[in-house]
Amino acid sequence: MALAPRLELRQGQSLVMTPQLQQAIKLLQLSNLELAEYVEQELERNPLLEASTGEPAAAAPERDGHEGEREQVLTSETSLSLSEDGPMPGRDGDLDTDYDNVYADESRSDAQNDAAATAPGPQGSDWQSVKGGGGGTSDGDFSFEATLTREPTLAEHLTEQMNTALKTAGDRLIGAYLIDQVNEAGYMTADIAEVADRLGTDVEDVEAVLQVMQTFEPTGICARNLKECLALQLAERDRLDPTMQVFLDHLELFAKRDFEQLMKLTGADREDIASMVDDIRLCDPKPGHAFGAEPVVPVVPDVFIRPRADGSWMVEINSETLPRVLVNQQYYAEVTKLSGDPNAKAYISECLNNANWLVKSLDQRARTILKVASEIVRQQDAFLVHGIQHLKPLNLKTIAEAISMHESTVSRVTANKYIATPRGIFEMKYFFTSSIASSSGGAAHSAESVRHRIKELIDVERADAVLSDDNIVDILKGQGVDIARRTVAKYREALNIPSSVQRRREKKAYA
Repeated sequence: MALAPRLELRQGQSLVMTPQLQQAIKLLQLSNLELAEYVEQELERNPLLEASTGEPAAAAPERDGHEGEREQVLTSETSLSLSEDGPMPGRDGDLDTDYDNVYADESRSDAQNDAAATAPGPQGSDWQSVKGGGGGTSDGDFSFEATLTREPTLAEHLTEQMNTALKTAGDRLIGAYLIDQVNEAGYMTADIAEVADRLGTDVEDVEAVLQVMQTFEPTGICARNLKECLALQLAERDRLDPTMQVFLDHLELFAKRDFEQLMKLTGADREDIASMVDDIRLCDPKPGHAFGAEPVVPVVPDVFIRPRADGSWMVEINSETLPRVLVNQQYYAEVTKLSGDPNAKAYISECLNNANWLVKSLDQRARTILKVASEIVRQQDAFLVHGIQHLKPLNLKTIAEAISMHESTVSRVTANKYIATPRGIFEMKYFFTSSIASSSGGAAHSAESVRHRIKELIDVERADAVLSDDNIVDILKGQGVDIARRTVAKYREALNIPSSVQRRREKKAYA
């Protein structure tokens, strides 16, 4: 059979995702910080998009000096109320505004702004000179605190001490190299012999510099391991006696709570062991974390849940986390009217389509988040009212079927999103837990609520009646929870709770 090229006509079906659809799906799973960064990139890329401060009068400066020529799109400033015994009122995900709503820019003209700037009083230039200015104060004095932007890093802190403590240039060279080998926790990660070989010096010289650096603040810095770090801190408090040194030589027994073996090795009684444990717990195992740490960014909720007077719940989007953008229709009209270049017209038309689609995608994202959050509140009403013991087993399929969406969409919506409830701020994923069957044939129990029960049982156990995993299984079955011993052990380990043997040893040491 001869091989030859030929044309064939075939008919078939396939699912094609347009770039706009891919963008909408991508926006669903972004957190509020990632969304703000994405929109910022689009603002730089698209000349028809402009950021809005949320106030139409101060949205953005006019390109052509005219007023009322912008389309302002307000994204998702809306709320839904959800009652325990009924569906949500109104249309699903209905917003306060449609996509095509146009709000005239009510900003003042340039002449009015100039007049206000020259007027006397707090709105004039005198007020500007007092309140403006970088780092200045109202009386004109220079504020040194205004120039401080961050805390010193660990390397900067050690370098400052090194320049004072080490006198020779050779020692400072060794010290600078060693500082580069200190990790974020404050531990020396380099091998002394390798450092000496690399720098072409003696091991004794490197050891001498390291000993000096181990006297730096914070105490315990530049230690080569946990034992040395603790020893430096205990020595400063005059607690590093021979008995404590033996204790540090067997830290693995302390980790296992094997205090009986520690008493044999150290020759100390139970009271002395308890005192040494208290001294070690006062030490900082990672002294380097006190310097140059990144500021803790608080979790900003995407959705607020507030109780109403009638017992229902108000579910609303946190509009402060949503980026607001403006589509400059006037600029588009000017370019298309004045430009005779077909390429320029095609480009500006594409920019307009992309801008409109971004606005609609942001709006749809907010609607979808609100719809999913409202259904989660409806499903987990008992948790909001009574606490974690009443957290229901829930999966993505249940939410997806209730709001007529696909499970993958619900999964994307709940990723990296947080809900502020009267019981605290929770990630949306928190409300989706596996189920554990009831031993009495009733409703299943949430895995999260069972973990909470296990922690409660262990927290109240007595020193002479430490609960084993089998005991916990029996207690839970008596409470209607059908759970296996290996599941109890898995939940206990996830909660960082030691075994019954280790807990018994620890409780006896403090008895």
